[in-house]
Amino acid sequence: MTHPIVDLQTQILSKLNADVALVSLIGADAIFDMPPKGKKGIFLTILHHDIIERDADLSKGYDHRIQFRIWGDGPNRSSVLAPAERIITVLILETLSSPTLDVTHVNHVRTDTLIDLKSGRAIATIFLRILSEPAL
Repeated sequence: MTHPIVDLQTQILSKLNADVALVSLIGADAIFDMPPKGKKGIFLTILHHDIIERDADLSKGYDHRIQFRIWGDGPNRSSVLAPAERIITVLILETLSSPTLDVTHVNHVRTDTLIDLKSGRAIATIFLRILSEPAL
């Protein structure tokens, strides 16, 4: 079985990269594991993906805490809030389950914004909690 973090991130990236509305906001090939050096324009990174095993009815389950960071192309918060809203919508409405992992719950915890003092870019950080368990 694939590790639950890899399995869920694969599903998340597949859904986000396939969403035409999100791609129109941030561009194609704009989702990364870490911020690429010198990248211009708007892009998204998976900042953290922590997992806690939990008891489930029939087998162990997983409590995923995921943070996404959207980097704007300047100091305008609206440049990161529109993509943040779309990311949340996609991940809540789309099924994230796979043949080996059942996603049972997706919760948007909060979204924070700031203007990075070093780069002058607007940043939005999305906090999600996702519950999953191995597919039976």
